[in-house]
Amino acid sequence: MQATVGDRVVIHGRSVGAPERSGEVIEIRGHEDTPLLVVRYDDGHEAILSPGSDCEVRHAS
Repeated sequence: MQATVGDRVVIHGRSVGAPERSGEVIEIRGHEDTPLLVVRYDDGHEAILSPGSDCEVRHAS
């Protein structure tokens, strides 16, 4: 999964009724094969994300 600063990530709920979360990639850490994304979520908090199968990257135009 390739992401760059400015891309949006959407994390789909893992169970029925779980809400989606989305945010903007503000920094990339780690290596290309195992990236860690620093994400600022829409509610304002920031976290380090290790993207998994429930994560979708929407590239900035």
